[in-house]
Amino acid sequence: MSLLPRGLAAIHVAVALFGLAGLLGKLTTAGPRMIVFSRALLAALVLGGVLAASRARLVRAPRTLGVLGAAGVLLALHWLTFFQAIQTSTVAIGLLSYSSFPLFVTLLEPWCFKEPMRKLDLLTAGLVMCGLALVVPSYDLSNRLTQGAAWGVASGLTFALLGILSRKFVQTLPPVLVCAAQNAAASAVLLPFLRAADFRLGLRDAALLGCLGLFCTALAHGLFIRGLTTVRAQAASVISGLEPVYGIVLAAFCLGEIPGARTLLGGLIILAATLLVLWGHPSPAHPAGGTGPTHRAS
Repeated sequence: MSLLPRGLAAIHVAVALFGLAGLLGKLTTAGPRMIVFSRALLAALVLGGVLAASRARLVRAPRTLGVLGAAGVLLALHWLTFFQAIQTSTVAIGLLSYSSFPLFVTLLEPWCFKEPMRKLDLLTAGLVMCGLALVVPSYDLSNRLTQGAAWGVASGLTFALLGILSRKFVQTLPPVLVCAAQNAAASAVLLPFLRAADFRLGLRDAALLGCLGLFCTALAHGLFIRGLTTVRAQAASVISGLEPVYGIVLAAFCLGEIPGARTLLGGLIILAATLLVLWGHPSPAHPAGGTGPTHRAS
């Protein structure tokens, strides 16, 4: 098999694993704090081992360490709100409402980088808002599905902030180093908020959390980064748009969660807006030297 098909296969498997994370978060009885802590800690240990084996140079500049720490806090908030969305509502609503992040990128990126807002950006923002209006089942906050959608939108906001922070400050760092540092910071910031009861896990929950950390985070990010060595970042980002599709299909088979027609239509509009964003922002052909789109919610 040539390098390009291998790279595409690696990215597809990575995105499927990202989508699987939502299902595992729904299946476990652990709370979002324990889910994110264990996931981030396991990923940091595995990726840290990879860095040690490769003898990669570590970051020592205080400013860069501070930025990576702040990104880790955002990553923790991003995952906390994502798993809260999944556990409050459904896998489909959690994934699709999180996919609203292009709206926040469109609104925040021009302000952060002093770039003009284009007509295409306004179009994508409008499409995301229309899609969200369909995904949200009602505007009654006592409705658990609506609450889940609100948490998902919060997850999209924090993901957008994480991406903007990474673009502004750590683009030149190796992706594995960035992932390891952010996961380590995420687990460290959550540790003080955990109680003794959070660690009393049954065998089933421990296995699910282990899969989340090892397969859906460390392995998935490793495969994604490996795929980026032969696949354009543009193509990889388009494939990443399949994450909600993989997650919804898995939830339908394993949990019997079948989204309604209105939710699916809203999701299609949001995904179309994401593709428009990617089409309007070309990516370099060889992105492996920068951070790239290596972080996903799930």
